[in-house]
Amino acid sequence: MSDSRIVTVLCLASYFKGGSFIRACKNLGCKVILLTKEKLVDEAWPWEAIDERFLMPDITKKPDIIYSVSYLARSRKIDLIVALDDFDVETAAALREHLRIPGMGDTTARYFRDKLAMRVQAQEKGISVPEFTGVINYEDISSYMRHVQPPWVLKPRSQAGAMGIKKVHSESELWRILDELGDRQSFFVLERFIPGDIYHVDTIVSEKRILFAEAHQYRQPPLAVTQEGGIFMSRTLPRNLDEVTQLKEMNKELMQALGMVRGIAHTEFIRGEEDGRLYFLETAARVAGANIAEMIEFATGINLWEEWAKIELARVCSNDYQLPEMRLNYAGVLICLARQEYPDLSGYADLEVSWHLHKKHHAGVIVASSDQGRIERLLDDYSQRFFYDFLAVAPPLDEAPL
Repeated sequence: MSDSRIVTVLCLASYFKGGSFIRACKNLGCKVILLTKEKLVDEAWPWEAIDERFLMPDITKKPDIIYSVSYLARSRKIDLIVALDDFDVETAAALREHLRIPGMGDTTARYFRDKLAMRVQAQEKGISVPEFTGVINYEDISSYMRHVQPPWVLKPRSQAGAMGIKKVHSESELWRILDELGDRQSFFVLERFIPGDIYHVDTIVSEKRILFAEAHQYRQPPLAVTQEGGIFMSRTLPRNLDEVTQLKEMNKELMQALGMVRGIAHTEFIRGEEDGRLYFLETAARVAGANIAEMIEFATGINLWEEWAKIELARVCSNDYQLPEMRLNYAGVLICLARQEYPDLSGYADLEVSWHLHKKHHAGVIVASSDQGRIERLLDDYSQRFFYDFLAVAPPLDEAPL
């Protein structure tokens, strides 16, 4: 950093993640404060890169979090507040607003966290979304069901991934679910279910300019993997496809519509099976989970966590951010729940295997190559082997564990 002063970064983490971001901040000369949950204290955080740590039972609960961080700010000049997990995006925005620290504020954070807010904004800006309605006014809900044929999907507005999503097949089934939800029903959005191929575009934005955008396709919809069990897979798409051009252009329009200024975004789209149209599904102002970030790094050489840290620090120190030179290889990731406590992945040893997952009751590999066809063939082969070697199925979660 050209600025000689020490920049203090407060990292919020409701889950154990973001070690690369923390290390990058420390390597850039920052003071790093980690605020996380008490139950995560024994995780393998990069303690050598963390100057101070503070623990709370729940770091999303207001006003507790505002009181706590305001108390820290009495004796520490906090320059930057970063949400390492999706669940912390709105909390970080509220803290920035309260302490008047630059960065994404409440309104923009809503667009990257609240599934109803992001749909309304995208639709208003002319971006195609599946027909939807907020679960607020009963007359609006009844009108929606008369005009939009089932099945529908009922989605929590602020959960992550596929957690809590329910597929609904009839009007009576929906009213029964809403009765069960009671006062919580307004925290959901109802959307037309569209079968089709699901894609994700992972993006680096600096001062409203998209500097990096890579398009990928899931082998199986994440909702199906979460609710029915199976093997999670994603891979880089051939960059010369018209489809990739369309996805990147739609992603660019979306980032502008939602007001993304700087940082990382993970955005999902679907191509409808019946009409062939691309629709926006959802987005998040964070690095993707499920080891997608590692897959991207093996394909391109770009570490999204590290580049995110550089972008944020460039803004604080009034420097220009420059994206490193990237490779144009391809990669794919496979992950599943495993019957074994620590599965033996030694049999997955092709030259393209770049990474093995080491996580209790999970199996996972990343393959990388300059040949996209080779990635497809390995995913075909390994997914069949994973099914017999490791696959276990667990009931889906309706919400994130505390």
